[in-house]
Amino acid sequence: MVNTLPQQTTSEIETEDWTPPMPPTDLIFDDGEPLETNQHRVAMNVLIRSYQQYRGEATDFYVGGNMFIYYSTAQVKNRDFRGPDFFVVLDVDGQRDRLGWVVWEEEGRYPDTIIELMSPSTANVDLGLKKQLYDRVFKTQDYFVYNPFDPSSLQGWHHHNSYQAIAPDNRGWLWCESLGLWLGTWQGTIDRETLTWLRFYDTTGALVLLPEEAEAQRAKAERLRAERLASRLRELGEDPDSL
Repeated sequence: MVNTLPQQTTSEIETEDWTPPMPPTDLIFDDGEPLETNQHRVAMNVLIRSYQQYRGEATDFYVGGNMFIYYSTAQVKNRDFRGPDFFVVLDVDGQRDRLGWVVWEEEGRYPDTIIELMSPSTANVDLGLKKQLYDRVFKTQDYFVYNPFDPSSLQGWHHHNSYQAIAPDNRGWLWCESLGLWLGTWQGTIDRETLTWLRFYDTTGALVLLPEEAEAQRAKAERLRAERLASRLRELGEDPDSL
């Protein structure tokens, strides 16, 4: 005999007093814990600000860092709040103010790219529990880890049903498919800190600049243009300073 569920009548359905559970509203967005070091803070801001610079006037993405990502009521109950050091969510309204990323308020969207800036105290979690979470629950397309004090520490994974390691190219860079950018190292001084930073590079291999770097580059180009014009005027017998 085949067992079947009893059919509900229309009146039974209409008289049922049931509503779906509401998501929690008492969310915490500041755990009071600073980043590991000032260099970690600068490294996070370098990634955020350079990606914003790269996207220009586009508003169809959200980029955040050291922000909580809420994805389940169980997580809220466990008070397991710490979020990624850097993440990007594509094809969303990037102009809306957010204290954190609350998945059930974002139509179920999770980050497309996550980067964790490791330290000796976080490496095991970044390479273990967090990697597992981003793979199995978030299904984040691209996940990278990097220790700003160890230039050889860059690793990455792309989601093909599960995480598969991304092979570096001959420069040691890793391709981030979701963002269409390379991730590689760059040595220099930023905000008075000299370090080997994790930076984005475009498909031509050009460094994705910070806003101040882009402004300096524009100023240099304008100065060179003015110098070429002055040189041309002198060749024609004109004094550019008198014009």
